[in-house]
Amino acid sequence: MATSQANGLAPAAGKSEFRNQKQKQENRDESELLTVPDGWKEPAFSKEDNPRGLLEESSFATLFPKYREAYLKECWPLVQKALNEHHVNATLDLIEGSMTVCTTKKTFDPYIIIRARDLIKLLARSVSFEQAVRILQDDIACDIIKIGSLVRNKERFVKRRQRLIGPKGSTLKVRKVVLDTMKNIHPIYNIKTLMIKRELAKDSELRSQSWERFLPQFKHKNVNKRKEPKKKTVKKEYTPFPPPQPESQIDKELASGEYFLKASQKKRQKMEAIKAKQAEALSKRQEERNKAFIPPKEKPVLKPKEASTETKIDVAAIKEKVKKAKNKKLGALTAEEVKLKMEVDEKKKKKKK
Repeated sequence: MATSQANGLAPAAGKSEFRNQKQKQENRDESELLTVPDGWKEPAFSKEDNPRGLLEESSFATLFPKYREAYLKECWPLVQKALNEHHVNATLDLIEGSMTVCTTKKTFDPYIIIRARDLIKLLARSVSFEQAVRILQDDIACDIIKIGSLVRNKERFVKRRQRLIGPKGSTLKVRKVVLDTMKNIHPIYNIKTLMIKRELAKDSELRSQSWERFLPQFKHKNVNKRKEPKKKTVKKEYTPFPPPQPESQIDKELASGEYFLKASQKKRQKMEAIKAKQAEALSKRQEERNKAFIPPKEKPVLKPKEASTETKIDVAAIKEKVKKAKNKKLGALTAEEVKLKMEVDEKKKKKKK
């Protein structure tokens, strides 16, 4: 009986445990599923993962400018050595000015050809070999952003591109920062947002919440208005007829009659015109000199107003007050005050008796 009961209860207990485990999995926080444990690294892709290799050969080629030819010629043995470790061939054609990478029969990583393509693109765009070769690592990627067509004005393009260059010539590695910089949004705003996000990511409670309330909102304001030109050109009305031909010097002389004068008469007229101009200039100069000797206009003298009868001082009343003040000693009592004081003293004496 005991064995049968035990055998009958065993399946029920197993079902309950299974349900409890399922509930625990459902109640698990989503943030725990999304987070990566500390120190975890993705295993490297080895030949054991793809022992048969690739079916077809893949290749990429890119052109490079002429000023990069000397540098590429020097560092090309290092490029070939780095790519041979991943079983990728690299060729440098100095006549056509191109670099080519292609897979071999020993190549086992299907994505290494994409990394090799990015390597030759970076080398063609003036990136040093020490920095470009890092693209062959699994945890590093690159992005080439074409900024030449984002800004029309060359001076603005140079100024905004200068904002992207970091310490020792290193550039920022965020695409949004680069594109916003070329749209006249300073990279410090985006960098500040990235710093806040990094600090929020450290808090385990805030990982599954929205961060919009913590992030700063920067509004782009174009304060500088377009300056109006000092000289405004007014468009003239369109006329199908051409403008009249300007008069020549001969036409002017014919109109004034100088054309028919003799050379001596023309010379005399020129001398008279020069003397008239000299006399006019002399008279102007003399007037400017005489201005220093012209006395300034004097202001009219204002007559003093007679004192009104209302504000006249009564001299006789003042004299009487002065006389009374002289007769009266400083601090002396009046006759009435003396009488009152004597009466008060007598009443005090009577009370004492």
